[in-house]
Amino acid sequence: MKIISIIPARGGSKSIPKKNLIDFMGKPLIAQTIEQSLSTSMINRTIVSTDCQEIAGVAKKHGAEIFKRPDSISGDEASTESAMMHVLNTLKEKENYIPEIVVLLQATSPLRKNNDIKNAINYFINNKGDSLISGTQFEDFLFWEKNNKDWLAVNYNPQNRMRRQDRKPQFVENGSIYMFKPDILYKFNNRIGGKMLLFQMEFWQTWEIDTIDEVDLVELYIDIKRLNNFG
Repeated sequence: MKIISIIPARGGSKSIPKKNLIDFMGKPLIAQTIEQSLSTSMINRTIVSTDCQEIAGVAKKHGAEIFKRPDSISGDEASTESAMMHVLNTLKEKENYIPEIVVLLQATSPLRKNNDIKNAINYFINNKGDSLISGTQFEDFLFWEKNNKDWLAVNYNPQNRMRRQDRKPQFVENGSIYMFKPDILYKFNNRIGGKMLLFQMEFWQTWEIDTIDEVDLVELYIDIKRLNNFG
């Protein structure tokens, strides 16, 4: 079965310049995700889509294939979907290579345990999914949003405040692993569509690296919990 991973990595980042290259656990942030993909034997090709020469150099050094992203889909408004579409179109046009499954891995969500990607792929195949997201269960968060001048409860009824153990399980998308059949991306211009599955991960894997403070916090947590290779 032809399975590829795509790791999008723009050079521009408003939170941290060249965020994908910051040091995380002793190596560039993007290297963590590249190595996780390469160590997953079910993945045939690990591809980094980038507009940045420096990121391309680091990614190539760590074993990834590089697809240079055109300027037209490299700005702040460009979507991850457009980058993935470019990769798939390039593979088809230049190599007549059409993968059966695409695994999207975001470098800023590197907290994957050793077998998470493999287990997610098996779950996707065994349950005949069309698309998949990874998520973590949460029970302790009651959300509110402001609608004009009023505050409205999002995920519960304040007039009927249930005990935590009586509430239905809810999950938050953690950005770690996405999966889809290429036809889904072409049909919906979206990574999600058709029969969608959720691959459950642990709550600590919800952390996303978006600021320097988060780098320090996550490294401290991993060190305290002694999570070698994140599990």
